[in-house]
Amino acid sequence: MTSHIAFVGHRRLAIGSLADISAAVAAAGNDPMPLVFDTKSGAVVDLEPTPSASNVTLLPRGRGRPSLGVVPREITLLPRHWEWLAAQPGGASVALRQLIDTVRKDAAGVQRARRDAVYRCMAALAGDLPGFEEAARALFADDSAGFAKQLAGWPADVHDHLLAMLAG
Repeated sequence: MTSHIAFVGHRRLAIGSLADISAAVAAAGNDPMPLVFDTKSGAVVDLEPTPSASNVTLLPRGRGRPSLGVVPREITLLPRHWEWLAAQPGGASVALRQLIDTVRKDAAGVQRARRDAVYRCMAALAGDLPGFEEAARALFADDSAGFAKQLAGWPADVHDHLLAMLAG
């Protein structure tokens, strides 16, 4: 899937990189302002009020290794946890990153994250459409056939995007 998608109402305006989306939004005007989504997380992405490909800016990275994008934060662990982490090859940071990556790759975790992303996008785009609650129930029950059935009467762009997100 591509990185971003923009909708005006229930109609897909553009799909592609954030720069592509920004250029399409600028060309279409911003009345009404489109909803732009990150296709992986389902989160709404805010563009500047008068977007153009040249003024899309990303938030600056925090301190840390620039190549890794490390963000320092405090965590609280029991002494036995710190002892175990200190004994791991590469130290605590490497061990924690490896543990997190292992859990993120877990199939159930991937499916749950995908379902949550679909719901975020669906709630923003289709919360007012008939069958929304039934579609949400089917989504969280992992009933893909029931989910597709509930989306059948929805606008084609919304229907297609949500099913594509769920399929991954």
